[in-house]
Amino acid sequence: MSVAPGLHPDSWHLQTLLERAPGLQALADTLADLADEGHPIAAGTADLKFSNGLVRFQERHPDRYVQFGISEQHMVSAAAGLASTGLQPYVATFASFLALLACEQIRTDVAYTKLPVRLIGHHAGITLGFYGTSHHATEDLAIMRSVAGLTVVAPADAAQLAAALRASTAHPGPIYFRIGRGQDPDVYGPDAPFELGKAVEHGTGTDLTIVATGSMLHPSLRAAERLNADGISTGVLDVHTVKPLDEAAVLAAAERSGLLLTVEEHNVLGGLGGAVAETVAGAGSGARVVRHGIRDEYSLIGPPTHLYRHYGLDPDGVERAAREVVFSKTGPQARLAARP
Repeated sequence: MSVAPGLHPDSWHLQTLLERAPGLQALADTLADLADEGHPIAAGTADLKFSNGLVRFQERHPDRYVQFGISEQHMVSAAAGLASTGLQPYVATFASFLALLACEQIRTDVAYTKLPVRLIGHHAGITLGFYGTSHHATEDLAIMRSVAGLTVVAPADAAQLAAALRASTAHPGPIYFRIGRGQDPDVYGPDAPFELGKAVEHGTGTDLTIVATGSMLHPSLRAAERLNADGISTGVLDVHTVKPLDEAAVLAAAERSGLLLTVEEHNVLGGLGGAVAETVAGAGSGARVVRHGIRDEYSLIGPPTHLYRHYGLDPDGVERAAREVVFSKTGPQARLAARP
C-alpha cells in the first residue's frame, strides 16, 4: 500500500473512509463544533470510532470522549448517568446493536427518566450488507417509536444530519437518530431549514404522494421526477422525524392526492408505513396507504447496492412500486389507467 510521506497507514485508511462518507464527517465535526460553541456535549461509542468517524471528535475534544468498548448496554446506561450530571451525551454504534441489544436500557434508563441522551444508530437498515442478519437493522424504527417519550429522527443526508444535531441541543428529551453509512447522496444544502417534527414538502401531487424517510428520500425524489415527466402528478414528503410524526402534513397530502406510498429501508411493519397508516386511519381519511420496504422477512446478505435493487429501494424500484399502486384497478387512482 502506498501511503503519503509522514502519514500513518491507519490515518490514511481513516482519511480515505471519511472522504467517502460525508455523513460521518458531519456527525463528528458538528458535535465537535457544538462543543466549541459551549454546549455541554460529550460523545462516546462502542469500539467503533473509526466506523462512525467519532475519532475526529476525540482528536478535538479528548476530555469529552468516552470509548466504551464492545459494551453497548453499558454505554447507554452510562450515557444516562452523564446526562444526569448536566451533560448532553451523544453515543453511537451500529443501529442493530443499539436499538435491539440495548432496548431495555434505552427504555428504562433513558426514556423513562426523560434524560437528554442522543442515541445514534448508524449503518442502519441493510447498509452493512455482507455482515448479515445480526448486523442489519430493519426493525429499529418500529422498536424505537414504540418507546414512550423517545423522539425518532432519520436524516436524509449529511447536511440534514448536521442540522438535526444542532436542533437537538435545544430538545429536552431523548432522541434516537437513525443514519446510514454516511454515503447518502446530497439532497439538501448546508443552509436548508430544519425543524424537529416538521416534514419537508418536495412538491405536491394530485395523483400520488411518496412519503419517505432517511436514506429513501433521494431515490423517492428521483422516482417522482420520472413520474411527473410521464404525467403522473407526484409529490414527495420528507418525514425526517418519524416520531412525533407531522400528522398535519401527512393528512394534507392524503387529502390532496388520495394515495400515499410510504418508502423506508425497514420492515414494512411498524415503521414509517405503520405510523402513516395509523394517522390516516385515525383521522377517518379515505386515502389509501401502500407501504413499500422489506416485506416482513430477514434481509439477504450481499452488497448494499444489490440489496437495494433486490428490495426495490433504488429509484427504479420506487418508481415501479409507485406505478403499480397508481394504476391499480382497485385503488382510488384507477382513473389514471385510462391515460394513454
